[in-house]
Amino acid sequence: MKKQNKSRLLPIVLFSALSLTQMGMSQTGAGHLIVTLSLGGDQPLYKSQMKKIRQLDLDVAGVDLPNHQVDVVIDPSQEAMLHAQGFNVVATKSTNSRMSPDQQYQNPTKIENLLKQYAAAYPNLAEVHIAGQSLEGRNIFVLRITGNISVNDPSKPHILFNGMHHAREVMATEIPLDTIDTLLTQYGKDPKITHWVDANEIWVMPMFNVDGNNLVWTKDSMWRKNSRGGYGVDINRNYPYQWNSCNGSSNSQDAEDYHGPSAASEPETLVMMNLVKAIRPVFDISYHSYSQLVIYPYGCPGEHTPTKEVVEGIGDAMATKIVNDNGKGHYVSGISSDIIYAVDGSDLDWMYHEAGVIPYVIEVNSSTEGFQPSYSKWRNKTVARLQPAWQFLLDRLDGPSIHGQVVGQDGKGIAGAQLHLDRTSGGVAFTEDAIADQNGFFDVIVTSGTFKVLFSNGAAHSQTQNVTVGNTRVEVKPTI
Repeated sequence: MKKQNKSRLLPIVLFSALSLTQMGMSQTGAGHLIVTLSLGGDQPLYKSQMKKIRQLDLDVAGVDLPNHQVDVVIDPSQEAMLHAQGFNVVATKSTNSRMSPDQQYQNPTKIENLLKQYAAAYPNLAEVHIAGQSLEGRNIFVLRITGNISVNDPSKPHILFNGMHHAREVMATEIPLDTIDTLLTQYGKDPKITHWVDANEIWVMPMFNVDGNNLVWTKDSMWRKNSRGGYGVDINRNYPYQWNSCNGSSNSQDAEDYHGPSAASEPETLVMMNLVKAIRPVFDISYHSYSQLVIYPYGCPGEHTPTKEVVEGIGDAMATKIVNDNGKGHYVSGISSDIIYAVDGSDLDWMYHEAGVIPYVIEVNSSTEGFQPSYSKWRNKTVARLQPAWQFLLDRLDGPSIHGQVVGQDGKGIAGAQLHLDRTSGGVAFTEDAIADQNGFFDVIVTSGTFKVLFSNGAAHSQTQNVTVGNTRVEVKPTI
């Protein structure tokens, strides 16, 4: 993995702003309605109805897949429009958007204080970094956790957990906080947790959209986007890969999934991109709410990853480990366009396609609990039910994979060394390309089998190895 800079502050990204003026639904007001629509009992009808919802730029709050229902957030003036469009309205709930969420949830100041308190309490295991700054100049904090933290060990695999791309999704911050607390308080007590912390670098960003969350507390509890121009940009539709490419976001500034004036136009988007490029995580989980889903790339219709066996297999397994809020059944997994709707310009797709990360979105809680459930009733239940998912990924870092360092004849790591893998036996056809970090280290997650691996330095020098992988990580150190 990539060696960290001695400074604890990652680069701060500057930004530029453009402005568009388009018509759309109102963002603010004394209240919203959360309307539950029944989209029919079969998948084709569900998809066609969902497409219609997207074309109307309606704010989709969440879905109930088993019942083929979807919740939309509307201004009261739009209720008649839903009936006129022929939607089957089965429930309507009013919200007062000027009332803050449960006071026990986090705000940007609380997050800063909490992370600093953890770093002070566990100085050998945790340190606070500033990943960058938001549009309004707020610091975006991330906590680095690893054994003997003062020593930079570039050979350790990295993993990232982040919460709250969308400001109103307050539970999305609580799972990363629980991850931090569990790892630090149980280190030295639980052998498995101790191993995870010692063997890896675990990066946790509990609150990404700090400006938007400030607006949740001060202006509108249903605020979703960042604070751009008073209308906001959906950060999770602003990443460069497939930006504005498949009707998976909106051109309207007032729409809740407005993708921004250009790809990566938002400073927050650049903060996440720079962090991922710097730490090069093997896995990432991005927490959202609500719908009880595990989502993997890609977001545009019909697209699957070329390493589907690995990416989707891990996501499917992870979903089976998360119990639904009603205590019956488990989360549903899939690509977004199959189980919800098309999404373009997401962190999920950018991380996989451009940064070589295996990323997942987990949509926590059901439509019954919504965006801002009672803290005392649901916080501890939710984080406990999500623990098996993030712990599964930490365990998976020790599972079938090829890890190592590409070095030159001088014994030094070759920055950006290239890898090409082909499975030769032991499973379905599998091909993958990967790039080592600046120190020549790499981690390629696979399933069991024998692989022909070509290591090269991008020039004339290369080496081929046959690597057999069982149920655990295999270490190699090719010299080219």
